[in-house]
Amino acid sequence: MEGGPLLMIPGPIALSPEVLAASSAAPPSHTDPAFIEIFGRALRAMREVWRAPEGAVPLVVAGGGTLAMEVAVTNLVDPGQQALVIDTGVFSDRMAQILERRGAVVRRCRAPVGEAISPGALREALSRRAVHAVFLTQVDTSTGVRIDVPALAAIARGAGALVVVDGVCSVAAEVLDQDASGVDVVLTASQKAIGAPPGLALLVVSPRALAARRALLVPPPLSMDLASWIPIMEAYEAGRPSYFATPATGLVVALEVALRQLLQQGMPAIWARHARVASEVRAGLEILGMRRVPASSAVSAHTLSVMYPPEGTAGALVGAVAARGVAIAGGLHPQLRHDSVRVGHMGWVTTQPQLLQRTIRAVGEGLASLGHEADVDAACQAISG
Repeated sequence: MEGGPLLMIPGPIALSPEVLAASSAAPPSHTDPAFIEIFGRALRAMREVWRAPEGAVPLVVAGGGTLAMEVAVTNLVDPGQQALVIDTGVFSDRMAQILERRGAVVRRCRAPVGEAISPGALREALSRRAVHAVFLTQVDTSTGVRIDVPALAAIARGAGALVVVDGVCSVAAEVLDQDASGVDVVLTASQKAIGAPPGLALLVVSPRALAARRALLVPPPLSMDLASWIPIMEAYEAGRPSYFATPATGLVVALEVALRQLLQQGMPAIWARHARVASEVRAGLEILGMRRVPASSAVSAHTLSVMYPPEGTAGALVGAVAARGVAIAGGLHPQLRHDSVRVGHMGWVTTQPQLLQRTIRAVGEGLASLGHEADVDAACQAISG
């Protein structure tokens, strides 16, 4: 990749040439009729990618995944209300911290590292006390664990709770149908599997969630308030100019290209490709002597692999791989920080087998430089195409 290493971290990710070209153009005015049409197309495309329920509203705000989490919390939960967090890693913990700062009464349903919460565990947690909202992280980037959103969301809805899914490391790669799953808010960020540059917080908000915002006693900060932004989004989607705060126009242009590319491929095909690529990448890494952190393939993410490399190599492996032109990430979870590495495989790069093979080769050669030889050619052959 010109100008830097091949990004195989869990985000930001390598961009398609078309998105890269769109993101390099001069930013348009937010009142330009052509931009208003682009923004409207992006919002309509979000409905399709998310498979949004009738009456839901897509929201695009300058910021990142943490801002999207803050928007969800502050618009749905009043201080003093009960919230339950399904905790599978660092970013589940972050959601709990945001809820605590909002003044919510937070309980955690925590899974051991590498494992997911079972439906039975959630039922048991909800049986102890009614909760206003349940917060799920579909893929926690620190552990690589993927949860069963439809099963857990159905239980939460059955208990009368709102359901929020942190899809930062899953939307546009993992199977997720907001309408069919009964999820009230699905949030993500532009730099992950959506395939756009960093800088946009993306949410789709259901009618039930909108009603929860209207019922709040303590409103959110003005810049995070759905009441501030929804009229703007509705106007853009209808092709009308409107203003609350200047949107990140250049990023929205790139976002529209990325979303259009997703819909041209079709979400079922994208979900299937990510599942296949994840299996192949992990097979290649295992040939090199690495072990996955998630307890089984059933709870392993399709967007990244969190792996234990051979003993004693984790600390130096990221640098050794970077020296070969590929960026992977070190461990993030406190229990895994010194013993694991994280390899991203989401978005455009999953259509480029030569780049996936380049990544496997860089990891294999990096391990060899640290004294752990493996059959690099065999590992690369795990990648089809």
